[in-house]
Amino acid sequence: MTALRGQAPPTLLDVRWSLLGPPGREAYEEGHLPGAVFVDLDAELAAAPGTAGRHPLPEPEDLEAVLRRAGVDSDRPVVVYDADNGSAASRAWWLLRWAGHREVAVLDGGYAVWVAEQLPTTTEQPQPSEGDFRVRPGSMPVLDADGAAGLAREGTLLDARAPERYRGDVEPMDPRAGHIPGARNAPFSAHVTDSGRWRSAEDLAEHFAALGVDAGGPIGAYCGSGVTACSVLLALEHAGVTDPQRPAALYAGSWSNWSADPDRPAATGEEVG
Repeated sequence: MTALRGQAPPTLLDVRWSLLGPPGREAYEEGHLPGAVFVDLDAELAAAPGTAGRHPLPEPEDLEAVLRRAGVDSDRPVVVYDADNGSAASRAWWLLRWAGHREVAVLDGGYAVWVAEQLPTTTEQPQPSEGDFRVRPGSMPVLDADGAAGLAREGTLLDARAPERYRGDVEPMDPRAGHIPGARNAPFSAHVTDSGRWRSAEDLAEHFAALGVDAGGPIGAYCGSGVTACSVLLALEHAGVTDPQRPAALYAGSWSNWSADPDRPAATGEEVG
C-alpha cells in the first residue's frame, strides 16, 4: 500500500466484479482508490461467452486496446484490486502476466481493507494517457479440455469452486454438475483470511501440501469459467509451490466449457473420481 502513495505510483486498475452482480462499475463510481481506472472483467477481460466458456480469453488485440486505454505501460508496474478476496483481481493479474507484463501485483485485501484502514478514496475518474503496453500472449500456460483431462491423471488439477459445486450437490450456472475426474477441490476462498487478506506463504504451502499437490510435477487449475481459478495460480506462486519460470496452467474454459460437452465425463461426490 505504501507504493500506491509514493512519488512514482504504479498503474492502478479496479476490477471489482461479482458473479451474481451488481456490476463492478457501479461500485467504482461510488468510490475507488485515487488514480484507479475501472476495467470490466465481463466485457474487457474476457471475450463473449460461447462454446469456449463463460469467460473465454480475450483476443490479444482487444486486450491490448483495453490495457492501453487504462494507461498500462510496458515499463511501469501495475497493481490490480477487487472488492476483497483477490479472486477477480487475480484474473487481471494472470491476464497481464499471460500478455507478457513482468511487474504485476494484487492489492492485499482489496478495497475492503483499504477502506477499513481509512485510506483515501475518491469518485473522480482519471483520464490516463494512452499506454504503450504491447500484448505478447503465451507467457503463462493455458490448457484446453483434453489437456485438463490429461493433467488430472498425470499431474495435479485443482478445482477452485466451492465444495458443494465440486461435489455436484448444486450447479447454479453451468449445464451439468460435478467435477473433472481426477481433479482435487481447492476452493479459492481458502486462500484468504476472514478479513480478505492473503494467508502467509507458509500457511498456503501447508494448505497445498495437505491437498497432495506435488510441487515437482505439473499443476493446473480451473473453476466455473476461468476467473477464480486464477486465485489458485496466484496462491501457488505466493506459496512458492510454483514460480514465474515454472507457473501452473489455467484451463481457461473451465467447467463452463467442460460441462457443455455431453461426451465429457463428470465425477461427483468427495472423491476425485
